[in-house]
Amino acid sequence: SMQEFDIIVLGTGLKECILSGLMSVSGKKVLHIDRNPYYGGESASISPLEEVYRKFQVPGPAKSLGRGRDWNVDLIPKFLLASGQLVKMLVYTEVTRYLDFKVIEGSYVYKAGKIHKVPSTEAEALSSDLMGMFDKRRFRKLLVFILNFEEGDPRTHQDIDPNRTSMRELFRRFDLGPDIMEFTGHALALYRNDDYLDQPCVQTIRRIKLYTESLARYNCSPYLYPLYGLGELPQGFARLSAVHGGTYILNRGVEDIVLDKGKVVAVKSEGAVFRCKQLICDPSYVPNRVKKVGRVIRVICFLNHPIKNTHDANSCQIIIPQAQVHRKSDIYVCMVSYTHNVSSSGMYVAMVSTTVETNDPEKEVQPGLELLEPIDQKFVSVSNMMVPIDDGRNSQIFVSRSYDATTHFETECEDIKDMYRRMTGSEFIFGDLRRDCDDDEDED
Repeated sequence: SMQEFDIIVLGTGLKECILSGLMSVSGKKVLHIDRNPYYGGESASISPLEEVYRKFQVPGPAKSLGRGRDWNVDLIPKFLLASGQLVKMLVYTEVTRYLDFKVIEGSYVYKAGKIHKVPSTEAEALSSDLMGMFDKRRFRKLLVFILNFEEGDPRTHQDIDPNRTSMRELFRRFDLGPDIMEFTGHALALYRNDDYLDQPCVQTIRRIKLYTESLARYNCSPYLYPLYGLGELPQGFARLSAVHGGTYILNRGVEDIVLDKGKVVAVKSEGAVFRCKQLICDPSYVPNRVKKVGRVIRVICFLNHPIKNTHDANSCQIIIPQAQVHRKSDIYVCMVSYTHNVSSSGMYVAMVSTTVETNDPEKEVQPGLELLEPIDQKFVSVSNMMVPIDDGRNSQIFVSRSYDATTHFETECEDIKDMYRRMTGSEFIFGDLRRDCDDDEDED
């Protein structure tokens, strides 16, 4: 039997689910297939606890870890910036109605062997032990400049051309040294290396504004995380898809992607042929259409205590800037706990990740692991970073990139927007995001 769809999606990773959701909301007929019996692909949340041990081939779990079904362990944990692109996509598609979010309690940066709260308000900047008194005043001036900066209003630019002036020059103009540059670039603007310093400063200003706007919503940190783990997101999108007439099929094999003159026309799956005009998938479904550009190491750790020097936070993110540990890429640490319904009572789940640079990846994450001691149990994975070899416009096969080492979703959202642009030929515009407020109904 032949069934016709506009778009077929293979794999239920978060990026595939978001694109599938955006496409079905815009009226496309979507079929979504996953060869796994569970949602989430590479970025699944694993439950019960016994499955985690089985997946990593580790004997256990110990009785002290409580009930297995109380655990939902993210393989690739990441936080959402409160004013970031992923939250906007969730609001736009109304998937938020299926989810409950909790604020992450703290955001930290590592310097000279210690962790410090990331200062992001004027008050925090003035009390921060990351910088001396004079630096504090200068940093405060930079922060005030950035918070008042509006791209369309040259009066707020203080005689700087934001598209021509590099970020390095902007730091110099405020007389800020390498220490301030480091935590501003890596912990506020969330850059992974220092290339941004020689780019137009407008890009960094945007990113710092996003961080501070996200922070302003909840005060303790700019990050959100869903109760029961990230696995709730793909499931929310599956429910959304059903509302819009989309079809999800789990646990179903895919034998072949059928091309005609180099363009996708159908997918063969367990004897059935499903026709389509476009195909979205993760790299695992099309090994011949992707190439390896690096590796990521992730170490999932179970702890029975909060991380030291975080004021006993039940959740946090810590960024270790590369220069602090003589590397080319930052190390990320993120932690959630039983307060997010992802572990049994009193237990914490932390993850340390980075881009692999040597033949001994486990040694590379050591500075992050040391912050977590003592560790009850750890699970190590090293995965390849795969990216598509072409933009998909000829074949109409659009492949997502593997998830990177960052512990926030901004880089993944860039990939989603890029795929959307290649598929539709237009930018993804969030429409009127305030459509749930009733005070602006009359201005249509």
